[in-house]
Amino acid sequence: MRRLIFFCGHAGAGKTTLAKRLIGPLIARSGEAFCLLDKDTLYGAYSASVMGALTGNPNDRDSPVYLQTLRDPEYAGLLDTARENLRLGVNVLVVGPFSRELREGRLFDRAWLGVDDDVGVHVVWVELGEADAKARIVSRGNPNDAYKLAHWDDYRLRRFSPSAEAFPQLARYDNTAPTAEDDERLLQTLLVQTR
Repeated sequence: MRRLIFFCGHAGAGKTTLAKRLIGPLIARSGEAFCLLDKDTLYGAYSASVMGALTGNPNDRDSPVYLQTLRDPEYAGLLDTARENLRLGVNVLVVGPFSRELREGRLFDRAWLGVDDDVGVHVVWVELGEADAKARIVSRGNPNDAYKLAHWDDYRLRRFSPSAEAFPQLARYDNTAPTAEDDERLLQTLLVQTR
């Protein structure tokens, strides 16, 4: 069975860092091939070029223009790339916010994902409080965060916190002060084959 694992959460939560930290142990313990598809890596230069042409700001990743023009095509391309790797027998870790897709239940909808029944799907929500996330965003100094920081009151309204009752199948990872034991628990969850 192939594996499709999503690392989701808001900006600054540590999604990419966690996925990169776990991919080696996942490969070692499963004996299977994995690839990591990070939305920012796959589409960063492309989005910079398009947003530079549209708005004059190549670092814009949060304005209404970006959200209405590029967000959905980026996610569609990310999932197309994931499906292509799965068809080739490569397990996939996909990193991106995916808050809208999670809220609408799409990440658990095989028809929407376009994956067969022999693909195990896990969705990890990387949690971090707003103040800690904002501090990490400021600390990392990524110019792509400038719009978000300048319009924080608008951005914070889009921060979504999935409840355990509404999303019982969601694997949660509290990234406030992660430990090796937290990583191990998540690894054990991800190594279980699901349908």
